[in-house]
Amino acid sequence: MKEDLMEIICCPLDKSELELEAIQRDDDEILEGRLVCTECGEEYPIEDGIPNLLPPDMREETPA
Repeated sequence: MKEDLMEIICCPLDKSELELEAIQRDDDEILEGRLVCTECGEEYPIEDGIPNLLPPDMREETPA
């Protein structure tokens, strides 16, 4: 995910701003991390450079 994307994406639940917490970067690309809503606190994972902005009840949970 390019960091520039932060200017146009928002929380799908309440349309609030998202904060980026990057775990792994490659130049200006975020490979792993999460996006956290500044209002409701919901977290959206970034895996393999792709942000998952599906609401929590629509995400497939992987068994532990």
